[in-house]
Amino acid sequence: MIVNLKVEDERKEMKNFDGLGLHSVLAKSLVHMKYTTPTPIQAQAIPVALEGRDVLGSAQTGTGKTAAFAIPLVEALLNSERKTALVMTPTRELGKQVMDIMRQLLGPKPKIKTAFLIGGDSLNKQYSQLQRRPRLIVGTPGRINDHIERGNLQLDQCEFLVLDETDRMLDMGFGVQIDRIVKHIPKERQTLMFSATMPKNIMSMADKYLNRPERITVGSTFNPVENIDQQIIKLSQDQKYGVLTEELHSRNGSVIIFVKTKRGADRLARKLKDDGFEADSIHGDLKQRQRDRAIKNFRAKNFRILVATDVVARGLDVPHVAHVINYDLPQMPEDYIHRIGRTARAGAKGEALCLIAPQDGRKWHAIEKLMFPDKHSAKPERAGGGKPKKHGRKKPYAGSDEKRSYGKKKYSGKPKSNDNERYGRKNGEEKQRNRKPYADQTEAGEKPRRNRKKFSDGRPQGEERQERRNKKPYAGKKEWNESGEKPRRNRKKFSDDQPQGENRQERRNKKPYAGKKEWSESAERPRSRKPRSGQSETGDKPFSKKPYKGKRNDENAKRGNKPFNKGKKFKGAKPDGKPNKRAA
Repeated sequence: MIVNLKVEDERKEMKNFDGLGLHSVLAKSLVHMKYTTPTPIQAQAIPVALEGRDVLGSAQTGTGKTAAFAIPLVEALLNSERKTALVMTPTRELGKQVMDIMRQLLGPKPKIKTAFLIGGDSLNKQYSQLQRRPRLIVGTPGRINDHIERGNLQLDQCEFLVLDETDRMLDMGFGVQIDRIVKHIPKERQTLMFSATMPKNIMSMADKYLNRPERITVGSTFNPVENIDQQIIKLSQDQKYGVLTEELHSRNGSVIIFVKTKRGADRLARKLKDDGFEADSIHGDLKQRQRDRAIKNFRAKNFRILVATDVVARGLDVPHVAHVINYDLPQMPEDYIHRIGRTARAGAKGEALCLIAPQDGRKWHAIEKLMFPDKHSAKPERAGGGKPKKHGRKKPYAGSDEKRSYGKKKYSGKPKSNDNERYGRKNGEEKQRNRKPYADQTEAGEKPRRNRKKFSDGRPQGEERQERRNKKPYAGKKEWNESGEKPRRNRKKFSDDQPQGENRQERRNKKPYAGKKEWSESAERPRSRKPRSGQSETGDKPFSKKPYKGKRNDENAKRGNKPFNKGKKFKGAKPDGKPNKRAA
């Protein structure tokens, strides 16, 4: 059961963090981080979470959802010595951002130990972190499940569970891992679930994991922040890079360029570097240390342009990002909202630019339909009034009783003749069932076969063929023998005009072959070719009489060796005794 929260009816609106009665360490950390005025999602979620109730929250991207669950979580850990907390995020970058905020809230030299479990990082390093018995664990579902199966992680004392960007985790296929992890967590716990969208699978998961949660929704999750100025440029695919460079020259501040493929990110970053821009790329194929280094340098403003895939569409919080350029539109319309949400963070202003090619028309239409559903839900009215025209096949010509033929054949415009005209009957008369028999038709009404083969005697093959074969031999061009067998055709014969197949072996034993070549007494066939000149009795081929003509000494001539190969490397003296120039 989900309870919708109405803040104005149940409790006063939260204006600052001073009246919450937070732990002294946490209060100092908020002052150091310059958290003075809470955002709408923080003002509604933090008081409910501090009371120990489950929360199902959704808000626009860039509105401070991370702090909305981080502050109650750190407060629960500081007020207890045995509680542990688990935070699951869909991507490494979002997990890194959550861990950084948690460490800042815990203050300098915290007593609470942490562990960061993400894919692509060293297992030994993470195992050493788990050996210190951490009370705060942040990671991705896949790596957390791996440590549970290995026996490195125990969650029997976990009393605080946070699922951040749940819709994204389900889209990435982490639903099975989440179910396995939750089975190891006690049922008596506090669960906070945050999601950008609320489809049916999210609501069913909330019914399964949350205990009477309070639903908190701030703004429309399908609309970007109002401080973002959105612009689009329609152009061809070949014009994209030229227009991109012009826009980069005309804009000031840090820029994130989103592309759809990993190779495309590397290729575009390399092009921009060659043209004099300070750019770097980030995508899922990079190692974790490479991704961390790229984000760290981008935060420090060591380069101006970051070319990225959707791996940083959620969770990347860089305050100085002024522009977001969609070089390629995302596959999912929801990712567009998260992409442009990387700018205009914490109430600042930003700009978002989309380069739309003709092949991106369907994607952009889906994005507009998501952001402006009322605009696309209304059916367009036909100009001039009346019913809208139906799509499909056209009606046949007026006055034609037949349907118009479609396909490759063209319609001649003349109506086809009907059955009445064909058989010479008037309209209304019944169709004649019994038609006139064909020529040479049998009395039973069977149609005779056409083009039937006949024997030499003029009778067809199909009439009592087997009986005729048994009674009389075939009297065609080839004569049958008395046994009724058909003789073989084109059979080879010996010189005595006797076929080879009749007792051939016996004839070979009795009489030698009397063909063009005579057989010996041993019945062996002699060689057909004459022996070569100088050939031995065994048939071996003799050596060539003419010696090889070439530059060589007398010894090589006697031996019959080949001359020296000039193209092959040879160390030492040549066969003629002269020194080798290459060896020298």
